[in-house]
Amino acid sequence: MSGNTTYLELSQEGGGAHKFYEVTVQDTVVSVRYGRIGAAGQQQTSTFPTHEKAQAAAARKIGEKVRKGYAPAVQGQRAARSVTRRQVSSAPSTAQAVAPVLWRFRTEAAAFGIHVDQDRCWVGNQDGDVYTLGHDGEVLARYQLPHGVKCLVADDFWIYAGCDDGKVYDLSSKLPFAAYDIAPDVDIFWLDIREGILNVADRSGGLTVIDHEDEYQWSRRSQGQGAWMVRRDEHAVYHGHQRGVTAYAADGSRELWHTPTQGAVLFGWQEDASVYAGTDRKVVQRLAKADGALEATYACETVVYSCATSPGGRYVFAGDRASSVYCFAADGTRLWKLDTGGGAALSMQYLDEKLYMVTTDGSLVCVDASDAAIAAAQQGTVPVARDVKSAAALPTYTPSASVRTVASTAASGIVVECVQDGGRLRVHVVSDGYEPSWNVQFPRHIRQAGARYVVDELSAASGGFYRVRGEIRQLV
Repeated sequence: MSGNTTYLELSQEGGGAHKFYEVTVQDTVVSVRYGRIGAAGQQQTSTFPTHEKAQAAAARKIGEKVRKGYAPAVQGQRAARSVTRRQVSSAPSTAQAVAPVLWRFRTEAAAFGIHVDQDRCWVGNQDGDVYTLGHDGEVLARYQLPHGVKCLVADDFWIYAGCDDGKVYDLSSKLPFAAYDIAPDVDIFWLDIREGILNVADRSGGLTVIDHEDEYQWSRRSQGQGAWMVRRDEHAVYHGHQRGVTAYAADGSRELWHTPTQGAVLFGWQEDASVYAGTDRKVVQRLAKADGALEATYACETVVYSCATSPGGRYVFAGDRASSVYCFAADGTRLWKLDTGGGAALSMQYLDEKLYMVTTDGSLVCVDASDAAIAAAQQGTVPVARDVKSAAALPTYTPSASVRTVASTAASGIVVECVQDGGRLRVHVVSDGYEPSWNVQFPRHIRQAGARYVVDELSAASGGFYRVRGEIRQLV
């Protein structure tokens, strides 16, 4: 206790919690700051009618934390815990032929993050670099995030990067910003997101679900550690870990099924009716979403790092530790195996007869996966792969702690306002034509009570809130 401030910490050995909780009372205002030890953390402020009521509220908060194992500490004495970096290796492929690589872009660090849609390709590496490219390999933009990228996921228009600092960054606007700040004791391994609801699989085998306001909804602890798979649809969340795949109801109310897999799950994919789990026992297994029944097994020759499918699961692709890429028919028949030509594939996606992979050597690789190109490659005929160079003048976008200001008389767009709602700051729409009671998903770090902002566009989500598209500017 120092003055009107109480500082507590909870730190557990073996990868458990490592977080702080600080309560400050100033007259009638109670401020709470919390987060990972060594980080700035998040802050919440509440105002009470009298100083006595503020002190009583602070005492209740402190008592709750002490009962959970927190203890008084001196800030700065305990170091921040290092985050988990996935350690992977690759070996030379034993395939007899090389895949027909059309182009290759080297990012200079091992890359796990990939997203491919009709407009662009995205790649994120362990140095925190994220690049966007056209389907022809032209480099369009670069983002520099503070920490390594564990995965890239899309939710309709929005693109998110889950990083080693425990934050999830929105890359949909010109400047990236931290859209979600995961709980301090959760070490992100993989993410999925649907309609603004974030699902986090973590090192301890936990599953945490967070809503569009960056607020905790529910969590589950699965049977195994190291959860590298999470996929979600409208009905359920599918969680892959060392003991197999577990499905939970979308609202977290119950476990729907659990299916042990051949080995620990290292990667996951989903189609409408099935989920696919790549494992360290050299297989990809397809499970029915309805009941977890094993539908097919796709046998590789070493540890499977990644997998993907063509639409409807007609073809199943897998990347193994030995820098090989496989293609199977839906029933499990192996159709081909080729050398990736650039390290083991850590993530992959298929689109329009092309297979996109990110690899241990930090490359984004585009492979011609058409039947004709594969047949030619098996006979030793492949195109000359084009090495894509990043443009020297390529702009680099980094997260900003603030937003650009604009005069109210000069602003064009949709106006929103930050309001105090109990102990929380919410953002509502001021402009006509929108539901004023709905919250707007908005970066926490720029919220200021009473401040107004203008945004380019708002999209309504099925959960009864709005999502921002385009730039955010503060009105002055």
